[in-house]
Amino acid sequence: MEKADWAVLVDEDRRTYVVQVKDGSQKVKGLGVFDAMQALNGAGVGDRITIGQKELIVAPTRLPELTNGMVRRAQTIGSKDAGVLVARLGLGPGDTVLEAGIGSGGLSLHIARVLGNTGSHFTVEPRSEHADVALENLARAADSWPEFPHHTHFEGTIEDQASAVALQAEELDAVLLDLPEHPSAIAVTAPLLAAGGRLACYCPVTQQLERAWEACEEAGLTVEWAGELMERDWGRASKGGIRPVNGPFGHTAFLLIARR
Repeated sequence: MEKADWAVLVDEDRRTYVVQVKDGSQKVKGLGVFDAMQALNGAGVGDRITIGQKELIVAPTRLPELTNGMVRRAQTIGSKDAGVLVARLGLGPGDTVLEAGIGSGGLSLHIARVLGNTGSHFTVEPRSEHADVALENLARAADSWPEFPHHTHFEGTIEDQASAVALQAEELDAVLLDLPEHPSAIAVTAPLLAAGGRLACYCPVTQQLERAWEACEEAGLTVEWAGELMERDWGRASKGGIRPVNGPFGHTAFLLIARR
């Protein structure tokens, strides 16, 4: 399939819009109906353009921009957790990675960015309404980035699709599971890991974390790390200085990393 051209536009409130650059009018939520080809004619990254009553800056189509402007349906794993998962799993070019439970594809974008052209990325999702959104976000990235891994998607549960994955991947360097229940998924994916390969679980509640930990040990994996990441934003105070902004601390979920 021929690649499409995409542009990222950011308004003064830092809202991010990912727009396909093509002839003809299109409707973009928050921007209205306009001809992107005409509006962006001659504009490059860093330039300002006007659409309707809004002044926008043309931004690059890098990971933060595509993540901020991604299509969303299911809750997505953000950069706080995604960055640590990618680092602790040791993901890089040439790796073969399985991701089950992709939601809107937030973590998928982080994985695809680091794997490069030589990597392989398998995704599994039982709900087609979620998968459609995630695959749209991945397609934007594939069009926009100079390197993108070989990607294969399976519709269904990981328990049902593990054998199909095994037919296409002799061994996996990493497995990431974002599921309501992890034990049965760990049981079918742990045997697919290469020696030294790692498995990660994203667990919203402590009971899930405990069950995942026990399932990893039963599958012969060694739990390397489990915990949570807290995030607190800082900003300018109205009377000067920098201080923590009002709002909750950024707990999202408990993470677990296990190694074969």
